[in-house]
Amino acid sequence: MMSMMYLTLVCLVLGLVTVASNPSPYFAALGLVVVAGTGCGVLMGHGGPFLSLVLFLIYLGGMLVVFAYSAALAAEPYPESLGSRPVLMNMVMYTVGVVVVSGLFWGGWYEFSWVPADELGEFSVFRGDIGGVALMYSLGGWMLGISAWVLLLTLFVVLELTRGLSRGTLRAV
Repeated sequence: MMSMMYLTLVCLVLGLVTVASNPSPYFAALGLVVVAGTGCGVLMGHGGPFLSLVLFLIYLGGMLVVFAYSAALAAEPYPESLGSRPVLMNMVMYTVGVVVVSGLFWGGWYEFSWVPADELGEFSVFRGDIGGVALMYSLGGWMLGISAWVLLLTLFVVLELTRGLSRGTLRAV
């Protein structure tokens, strides 16, 4: 299980490096999908499968649609790909930076304190996220409503920002 968590965290860092190093929104969207999936995998490995599912669906259902729409309106005829020289140089530079910074803090981190939730199953009657699901729907229902309202407001703000001068949101790209 620890090796799966290491692999998930390495994929998370590589996805973040891809998002940070690519100027084109098309390939940065690929990095965002990788980051969302692996971040939810880390949450799932630590005992929150329902929370990771909700976050993944909200992210892919809401924010990625807005990002795809704004990327379509700001289309480039020849975008920089992941294999081009400036993007590869940025990726190498960011990866070296991550390795150097993690090497500085490596001594204070101990592996035995990082135990996934499935390995402590014999100490619990039920999974840790079951109580959180009940609380989210009973006491946190208003927060879900506010979150849906914020996502709708974000959609309208992005549509207004990408509208153009006076042509409306539908225009020839």
